[in-house]
Amino acid sequence: MSAQWHLPDELIERYVTGHLEPVQVMSVETHLARCERCRAAVPYEREWLVASWEGIEDLVDRPRPRAAERVLRRLGAPGHVATFLAATPALARGWLVAVTAVLAFALAAAHLVNRDPRAALDPLVPFLAVAPVLPLAGIALAYGPHVDPAYELQAATPMAGSRSLLLRAVAVLVTAITLTGMTAPLLPGPPGLAAAWLLPALALTAATLALSTRFVPLISAAVLTAAWFGTVAAFTRLTGDGLAPFSPTAQTLYGLAALILIPLVYLRRARFDCGEPRWTRQ
Repeated sequence: MSAQWHLPDELIERYVTGHLEPVQVMSVETHLARCERCRAAVPYEREWLVASWEGIEDLVDRPRPRAAERVLRRLGAPGHVATFLAATPALARGWLVAVTAVLAFALAAAHLVNRDPRAALDPLVPFLAVAPVLPLAGIALAYGPHVDPAYELQAATPMAGSRSLLLRAVAVLVTAITLTGMTAPLLPGPPGLAAAWLLPALALTAATLALSTRFVPLISAAVLTAAWFGTVAAFTRLTGDGLAPFSPTAQTLYGLAALILIPLVYLRRARFDCGEPRWTRQ
């Protein structure tokens, strides 16, 4: 339709009464979008239009928040932070299902080992070995151009960079600890020993964040996960005791490592830039 052409009265009447085919409706509305004269010729009830808009305005401007966002707001998180954390890729349903599945596998393995009188492995070892690395998978998927569909939008906001990664890392850590903590009472053995994964998890999380100031989180988490499993296997082989990596001495080392790494992460927080490889910096 050209700018000089206008809708006939008969066509406007059929459009208003809903007697046009969908293709014709699209054609008419395309013309109306750029022709003020024809728009003025389309009759409408102002009161109805105002009432209709008021009915949808609230939904358009303020869509219903997700359940996670509502929980975070009730816990005192600011609205914009709650919205940001609720959109964390690592907290999506797939990651939560994966964490739950891994915990279920570790729990089942602990009970199977406990029932086998020939087993030389302590029943808690499978759980204690797996639990500390669960937050690392979430941190690897928490922030960055390759894992976050909204990364480009967020990169231009004040929430970008270190604040985004640290906020989401804390959210992932709390979620993983909560899920794992719910599993711990179901384990065989003394309750205190079932909590021996907490300090290793904290130390590994801090190490992942510290390493992420140099490499992307995915690489950092993968390297530390492999190193952790290798360490547990080596200690078990050398000492003949699968609980050696969770002894009081080892727990002290994990605590000291966390105390050193957490301030280091804070001091190097400006280097959390997931948009470019760290190794290219001078």
